[in-house]
Amino acid sequence: MKRIMIVVAYEGTKYCGWQSQPNQITVEEVINRELSALLGETIQVIGASRTDSGVHAMGNVAVFDTNTRIPAEKICYALNRSLPEDIVVQSSREVPADFHPRHCNSYKTYEYKIWNADFIQPFNRKYTHFVYRDLDIEAMQTAAKDFLGTHCFTSFCSTHTQVQDHVRTINSLEVLKNEHLVTIRIRGNGFLYNMVRIIAGTLIKIGIHEMPATCVSSIIEAENREAAGPTAPAQGLMLVGIEYPDLV
Repeated sequence: MKRIMIVVAYEGTKYCGWQSQPNQITVEEVINRELSALLGETIQVIGASRTDSGVHAMGNVAVFDTNTRIPAEKICYALNRSLPEDIVVQSSREVPADFHPRHCNSYKTYEYKIWNADFIQPFNRKYTHFVYRDLDIEAMQTAAKDFLGTHCFTSFCSTHTQVQDHVRTINSLEVLKNEHLVTIRIRGNGFLYNMVRIIAGTLIKIGIHEMPATCVSSIIEAENREAAGPTAPAQGLMLVGIEYPDLV
């Protein structure tokens, strides 16, 4: 028995998120089905990030145990032959038997993309959130600095979250603009349910001057979901990648 890690990219528009659910099509379900068929075993992958419905990923991570004789680094090639075109395994490798993608030291990077123009760009509508009002990028950048560090992010997580510990560390948070495309890029040691989308929604409110650039610290201190901005739509969110510094 060996443990295999795969890095998965997917266009999440037609999937009800990563995690398997009854009567729904999810990324995890499709990967389990195709891996089981390929390897001749019942495979249940363990995912690192349970992305929501409509959210995309360039580098989600999952592991599974198998008795296959197929070399670990070749599994991705064999698996991609049967996966739909909107799910692609970028790599596969063997990892220690006790490696767990959610319980090991890691850093996740997300990007939230906004199309800021008078009209929506139809080619980007599945991958960006359209905002027609002018965004004050400098105000958003000023506010972004107050998210950095270790805080209790109760105000920035869904009220439906089941975890008890809301303390997380944000290592970097940038707001970048390239013509009409605004990118919020955030890196941290973990994120609560809807945390990145609520941060994005809050920064958008700051960008259109419906919230002040100085409000972030007081929102964090409030520990109240109602103090923060709205949850930005799913299609603008991309899981860029996950780093495991202790994994050789």
